[in-house]
Amino acid sequence: VSTQSTGGEPIDMKDAADQIFGLVLMNDWSARDIQKWEYVPLGPFNAKNLGTTISPWVVTMDALAPFILPHEPKVDPEPLPYLKENDSYQYDINLFVAIKGQEMSKAETVSRSNFKYMYWSPRQQLVHHSVTGCNMQPGDLLGSGTISGKEDSELGCMLELCWKGTREVKLGESGEVRKFLKDGDDVIITGYAQGMGYRVGFGECTGKVLPANKI
Repeated sequence: VSTQSTGGEPIDMKDAADQIFGLVLMNDWSARDIQKWEYVPLGPFNAKNLGTTISPWVVTMDALAPFILPHEPKVDPEPLPYLKENDSYQYDINLFVAIKGQEMSKAETVSRSNFKYMYWSPRQQLVHHSVTGCNMQPGDLLGSGTISGKEDSELGCMLELCWKGTREVKLGESGEVRKFLKDGDDVIITGYAQGMGYRVGFGECTGKVLPANKI
């Protein structure tokens, strides 16, 4: 978020683009065993607040402007009036997720997706966040949610890739497989927008899974 909004007043769609400074890669880690226990009836809470990793560079929306793609208007569900866009667009940003286990010599890519698959645009997500009057502050960070494409190779999180633990995810030619992450695993998210002879990148969003504290 780039500028402060007024508390108690929602951001109008026509002003939303000016409120967004740029994008980063983000891994909002999920502790799925905790989530399974607590989400009924409480909903995800401690499963989602254990940590967040972001990439080193904030890429401005001006830098991403050459990679704008037309985006089909949403119809299912149809957006409420305050979420409707006169010019629906998304960004062509290639995204990759790799895992490197402790005994592996290199990281292996397990997912290849693209930001263009997002159903809701950054503007819509910001406007919706503010509709009840929540005020935005410069530097506020909002997550897009999981970014998955249509193919199995484009699924954006481990829970989807392993289909709730019913299938194994092969880590390249390392001989290792995963259904869920293990202690010592490094998770590396990278992304870039590809131009004619150049790329606009974000740097690596990298984090390591450490053993849980005993309670």
